[in-house]
Amino acid sequence: MFSKIFPRIHAEGYKFLVIAVIITLVFYSFSDFLGLIGLVLTVWVYYFFRDPERVIIENDNYLVSPADGEVIKVEEVDGPKELGLENKKFKKISIFMNVFDCHVNRTPCGGKIEEILYKPGKFFNASLDKASEDNERNYFKIKDPNNNDIIVVQIAGLVARRIVCESSKDQELKQGDRIGMIRFGSRVDVYYENYEPLVKVGQRAISGETLLAKR
Repeated sequence: MFSKIFPRIHAEGYKFLVIAVIITLVFYSFSDFLGLIGLVLTVWVYYFFRDPERVIIENDNYLVSPADGEVIKVEEVDGPKELGLENKKFKKISIFMNVFDCHVNRTPCGGKIEEILYKPGKFFNASLDKASEDNERNYFKIKDPNNNDIIVVQIAGLVARRIVCESSKDQELKQGDRIGMIRFGSRVDVYYENYEPLVKVGQRAISGETLLAKR
């Protein structure tokens, strides 16, 4: 029960939490009202960087959600040209994370990371289509246990200013392992083959737990 009310926070969050506490103390020195605003800000920073444990299905016949948020796209597209996959068809699911969602990202499948590619970019609203091509983003190409290519793309949003990658090339992953996070509002795209989608636009997803697709 305690861990649900006060979940652990991601290592990236500690410095922001300290800054928020200092701001709160400074605000309180001016007035109780400003101090209350600072306190609300501090609580929000704590919960933004929360990193709760999740129950993972650990089944190679499913893909799980890489992010908390709203499903905004379920479609068939060409693969990412940045990875040389533009001539290959994939299904794609996009999940938008607002500033109240948990921003720790997880791998939708087990497997080996064959490639990681970081691309600097702009900061359009992550819910817009052009965010997939123009925003700062980080690509993971994963070979799943069924020999399928699974692509996970972390995309920075309107107010996000840093994508945090916590994985490395040739790393072996278990389904639901943490692979990184994005700070302050963002989106994750999943490109996959040989699976059928189990979610629809408008549905809420929970990282590591919601089943996105099935073989």
